[in-house]
Amino acid sequence: MENLNVLYEDNQVIVVVKPQNVPSQADESGDMDLLSMVKAYVKEKYNKPGEAFIGLVHRLDRPTGGIMVFARNSKSASRLSAQLVSHEMKKTYYAVCQGVPQIKSGSLVNYLKKDEKENIVKIVPQSEQGVKKAELTYKVLQNSDTESLVEVNILTGRSHQIRVQFAGIGCPLLGDNKYGKDKTRASKNLGLWAGRLEFIHPVSKQKMVFVASPDTSAMPWNKFYMDKYFLR
Repeated sequence: MENLNVLYEDNQVIVVVKPQNVPSQADESGDMDLLSMVKAYVKEKYNKPGEAFIGLVHRLDRPTGGIMVFARNSKSASRLSAQLVSHEMKKTYYAVCQGVPQIKSGSLVNYLKKDEKENIVKIVPQSEQGVKKAELTYKVLQNSDTESLVEVNILTGRSHQIRVQFAGIGCPLLGDNKYGKDKTRASKNLGLWAGRLEFIHPVSKQKMVFVASPDTSAMPWNKFYMDKYFLR
Protein backbone atom coordinates (compact mmCIF):
# COMPACT_ATOMS: atom_id res chain seq x y z
CA MET A 1 0.00 0.00 0.00
CA GLU A 2 3.01 2.27 0.37
CA ASN A 3 3.07 2.58 -3.43
CA LEU A 4 -0.45 4.04 -3.58
CA ASN A 5 -0.25 7.62 -4.87
CA VAL A 6 -2.78 9.51 -2.73
CA LEU A 7 -3.38 13.12 -3.81
CA TYR A 8 -5.97 13.96 -1.14
CA GLU A 9 -8.01 12.27 1.57
CA ASP A 10 -10.50 13.18 4.28
CA ASN A 11 -13.41 11.34 5.89
CA GLN A 12 -15.60 11.84 2.79
CA VAL A 13 -13.38 11.23 -0.25
CA ILE A 14 -10.01 9.88 -1.28
CA VAL A 15 -8.33 10.93 -4.53
CA VAL A 16 -5.62 8.68 -5.97
CA VAL A 17 -3.66 8.14 -9.17
CA LYS A 18 -4.37 4.86 -10.94
CA PRO A 19 -1.30 3.36 -12.58
CA GLN A 20 -1.66 2.18 -16.16
CA ASN A 21 -2.56 -1.50 -16.64
CA VAL A 22 -4.16 -1.81 -13.19
CA PRO A 23 -7.92 -2.60 -13.15
CA SER A 24 -10.18 -0.01 -11.52
CA GLN A 25 -12.01 -2.85 -9.76
CA ALA A 26 -11.66 -6.63 -9.54
CA ASP A 27 -12.11 -8.49 -12.83
CA GLU A 28 -11.72 -11.99 -14.20
CA SER A 29 -7.93 -11.61 -14.42
CA GLY A 30 -7.60 -11.82 -10.64
CA ASP A 31 -4.91 -9.11 -10.73
CA MET A 32 -4.71 -6.61 -7.90
CA ASP A 33 -7.13 -3.77 -8.57
CA LEU A 34 -7.21 -0.15 -7.43
CA LEU A 35 -10.46 -0.39 -5.45
CA SER A 36 -9.03 -3.23 -3.34
CA MET A 37 -5.79 -1.28 -2.86
CA VAL A 38 -7.68 1.78 -1.61
CA LYS A 39 -9.77 -0.35 0.76
CA ALA A 40 -6.62 -1.97 2.17
CA TYR A 41 -4.93 1.44 2.52
CA VAL A 42 -7.85 2.93 4.49
CA LYS A 43 -8.27 -0.18 6.64
CA GLU A 44 -4.58 -0.18 7.58
CA LYS A 45 -4.12 3.56 8.04
CA TYR A 46 -7.22 4.10 10.16
CA ASN A 47 -7.20 0.68 11.84
CA LYS A 48 -10.70 -0.11 10.57
CA PRO A 49 -12.35 -3.33 11.79
CA GLY A 50 -13.63 -5.49 8.94
CA GLU A 51 -13.65 -4.26 5.35
CA ALA A 52 -13.47 -0.49 4.85
CA PHE A 53 -16.29 1.09 2.81
CA ILE A 54 -14.98 2.61 -0.39
CA GLY A 55 -17.47 3.68 -3.06
CA LEU A 56 -16.47 3.30 -6.71
CA VAL A 57 -17.81 6.47 -8.34
CA HIS A 58 -16.29 6.16 -11.83
CA ARG A 59 -13.86 3.93 -13.69
CA LEU A 60 -10.87 4.13 -15.98
CA ASP A 61 -10.15 1.42 -18.53
CA ARG A 62 -7.37 -0.90 -17.41
CA PRO A 63 -4.73 0.49 -19.86
CA THR A 64 -5.59 4.09 -18.90
CA GLY A 65 -3.81 5.79 -16.01
CA GLY A 66 -4.69 8.92 -14.09
CA ILE A 67 -6.80 10.49 -11.37
CA MET A 68 -9.77 8.78 -9.71
CA VAL A 69 -11.91 9.83 -6.76
CA PHE A 70 -13.45 7.28 -4.40
CA ALA A 71 -16.11 7.92 -1.75
CA ARG A 72 -15.50 7.12 1.92
CA ASN A 73 -19.21 6.64 2.72
CA SER A 74 -22.50 5.99 0.95
CA LYS A 75 -23.77 9.58 1.18
CA SER A 76 -20.65 10.94 -0.52
CA ALA A 77 -20.85 8.16 -3.11
CA SER A 78 -24.41 9.18 -3.98
CA ARG A 79 -23.55 12.89 -4.22
CA LEU A 80 -20.46 12.31 -6.36
CA SER A 81 -22.38 9.96 -8.65
CA ALA A 82 -25.00 12.67 -9.13
CA GLN A 83 -22.26 15.11 -10.15
CA LEU A 84 -21.05 12.61 -12.72
CA VAL A 85 -24.53 12.40 -14.25
CA SER A 86 -25.03 16.19 -14.24
CA HIS A 87 -21.51 16.84 -15.66
CA GLU A 88 -20.53 18.86 -12.58
CA MET A 89 -17.64 16.42 -12.28
CA LYS A 90 -15.21 17.24 -15.07
CA LYS A 91 -12.52 14.86 -16.29
CA THR A 92 -9.80 16.00 -18.67
CA TYR A 93 -7.80 13.40 -20.56
CA TYR A 94 -4.60 13.69 -22.57
CA ALA A 95 -4.24 11.40 -25.57
CA VAL A 96 -1.42 10.73 -28.01
CA CYS A 97 -2.87 9.89 -31.43
CA GLN A 98 -1.41 8.44 -34.57
CA GLY A 99 -1.77 11.09 -37.24
CA VAL A 100 -3.30 14.55 -36.93
CA PRO A 101 -7.08 15.14 -36.79
CA GLN A 102 -8.21 17.16 -39.81
CA ILE A 103 -10.21 19.45 -37.53
CA LYS A 104 -7.90 20.71 -34.78
CA SER A 105 -10.64 21.51 -32.27
CA GLY A 106 -14.14 20.14 -32.22
CA SER A 107 -16.47 17.41 -31.02
CA LEU A 108 -17.09 13.77 -31.88
CA VAL A 109 -20.53 12.20 -31.63
CA ASN A 110 -21.04 8.51 -32.38
CA TYR A 111 -23.25 5.61 -31.44
CA LEU A 112 -21.41 2.72 -29.85
CA LYS A 113 -22.22 -0.92 -29.25
CA LYS A 114 -20.17 -3.25 -27.09
CA ASP A 115 -19.49 -6.87 -27.94
CA GLU A 116 -19.31 -8.28 -24.41
CA LYS A 117 -17.91 -11.61 -25.57
CA GLU A 118 -14.98 -10.04 -27.42
CA ASN A 119 -14.74 -6.99 -25.10
CA ILE A 120 -14.60 -4.64 -28.06
CA VAL A 121 -16.68 -1.56 -28.86
CA LYS A 122 -17.77 -0.60 -32.37
CA ILE A 123 -19.21 2.52 -33.97
CA VAL A 124 -22.58 1.52 -35.41
CA PRO A 125 -25.67 3.23 -36.90
CA GLN A 126 -28.02 4.90 -34.41
CA SER A 127 -30.79 2.58 -35.61
CA GLU A 128 -29.12 -0.55 -34.22
CA GLN A 129 -30.59 -2.04 -31.07
CA GLY A 130 -28.69 -1.51 -27.82
CA VAL A 131 -26.55 1.42 -28.96
CA LYS A 132 -25.30 4.16 -26.64
CA LYS A 133 -24.57 7.73 -27.67
CA ALA A 134 -20.95 8.81 -27.12
CA GLU A 135 -19.89 12.44 -27.19
CA LEU A 136 -16.62 14.21 -26.49
CA THR A 137 -14.85 17.47 -27.23
CA TYR A 138 -11.17 17.74 -28.09
CA LYS A 139 -8.37 20.15 -28.90
CA VAL A 140 -5.03 19.38 -30.56
CA LEU A 141 -2.32 20.81 -28.29
CA GLN A 142 0.83 19.79 -30.16
CA ASN A 143 1.57 17.74 -33.22
CA SER A 144 4.29 16.42 -35.49
CA ASP A 145 3.80 14.97 -38.95
CA THR A 146 2.95 11.58 -37.52
CA GLU A 147 1.49 12.09 -34.01
CA SER A 148 -0.67 14.49 -32.01
CA LEU A 149 -1.12 15.38 -28.35
CA VAL A 150 -4.82 16.01 -27.78
CA GLU A 151 -6.80 17.30 -24.80
CA VAL A 152 -10.11 15.46 -24.46
CA ASN A 153 -13.22 16.08 -22.37
CA ILE A 154 -15.85 13.37 -22.39
CA LEU A 155 -19.53 14.26 -22.09
CA THR A 156 -20.64 10.63 -21.87
CA GLY A 157 -18.80 7.90 -20.00
CA ARG A 158 -18.82 4.97 -22.41
CA SER A 159 -16.53 1.96 -22.37
CA HIS A 160 -13.38 2.52 -24.49
CA GLN A 161 -15.01 5.73 -25.74
CA ILE A 162 -11.95 7.89 -26.46
CA ARG A 163 -10.08 4.99 -28.03
CA VAL A 164 -12.96 4.00 -30.32
CA GLN A 165 -13.93 7.51 -31.38
CA PHE A 166 -10.41 8.59 -32.31
CA ALA A 167 -9.85 5.34 -34.18
CA GLY A 168 -13.08 6.18 -35.98
CA ILE A 169 -11.54 9.36 -37.46
CA GLY A 170 -8.37 7.53 -38.48
CA CYS A 171 -6.30 8.70 -35.50
CA PRO A 172 -6.11 5.74 -33.08
CA LEU A 173 -4.22 6.18 -29.83
CA LEU A 174 -0.57 5.25 -29.76
CA GLY A 175 0.05 1.87 -28.13
CA ASP A 176 -3.55 0.71 -28.49
CA ASN A 177 -3.50 -3.04 -29.08
CA LYS A 178 -7.27 -3.21 -29.50
CA TYR A 179 -8.14 -0.31 -31.81
CA GLY A 180 -4.73 0.68 -33.19
CA LYS A 181 -3.57 0.53 -36.80
CA ASP A 182 -0.57 -1.73 -36.21
CA LYS A 183 -1.35 -4.22 -33.46
CA THR A 184 2.06 -5.88 -33.81
CA ARG A 185 3.63 -2.72 -32.38
CA ALA A 186 1.31 -2.49 -29.39
CA SER A 187 2.89 -0.91 -26.34
CA LYS A 188 2.28 -1.49 -22.66
CA ASN A 189 1.91 2.28 -22.40
CA LEU A 190 -1.35 3.36 -24.00
CA GLY A 191 -1.32 7.01 -24.98
CA LEU A 192 -4.23 7.96 -22.70
CA TRP A 193 -4.07 9.66 -19.31
CA ALA A 194 -6.74 11.17 -17.03
CA GLY A 195 -4.71 14.20 -16.01
CA ARG A 196 -7.23 16.58 -14.42
CA LEU A 197 -10.29 16.04 -12.24
CA GLU A 198 -12.72 18.67 -10.92
CA PHE A 199 -15.65 18.07 -8.59
CA ILE A 200 -17.57 19.70 -5.74
CA HIS A 201 -16.74 18.30 -2.30
CA PRO A 202 -19.84 16.33 -1.24
CA VAL A 203 -19.99 17.95 2.22
CA SER A 204 -18.05 21.23 2.24
CA LYS A 205 -19.29 22.14 -1.27
CA GLN A 206 -15.81 23.47 -2.05
CA LYS A 207 -14.58 23.14 -5.64
CA MET A 208 -11.79 20.56 -5.73
CA VAL A 209 -9.27 20.51 -8.58
CA PHE A 210 -6.57 17.87 -8.97
CA VAL A 211 -3.89 17.44 -11.61
CA ALA A 212 -1.43 14.60 -12.10
CA SER A 213 1.09 14.11 -14.86
CA PRO A 214 1.99 10.84 -16.55
CA ASP A 215 5.63 9.79 -16.61
CA THR A 216 6.84 12.42 -19.08
CA SER A 217 10.17 10.64 -19.48
CA ALA A 218 8.45 7.55 -20.90
CA MET A 219 6.85 6.79 -24.24
CA PRO A 220 4.68 8.22 -25.66
CA TRP A 221 4.64 11.33 -23.45
CA ASN A 222 8.34 12.12 -23.97
CA LYS A 223 7.54 13.10 -27.55
CA PHE A 224 5.85 16.30 -26.31
CA TYR A 225 6.37 19.14 -23.83
CA MET A 226 3.85 18.09 -21.17
CA ASP A 227 4.69 19.97 -17.97
CA LYS A 228 2.74 23.13 -18.70
CA TYR A 229 -0.56 21.25 -18.75
CA PHE A 230 -0.23 20.07 -15.16
CA LEU A 231 0.16 23.35 -13.31
CA ARG A 232 -2.67 24.17 -10.86
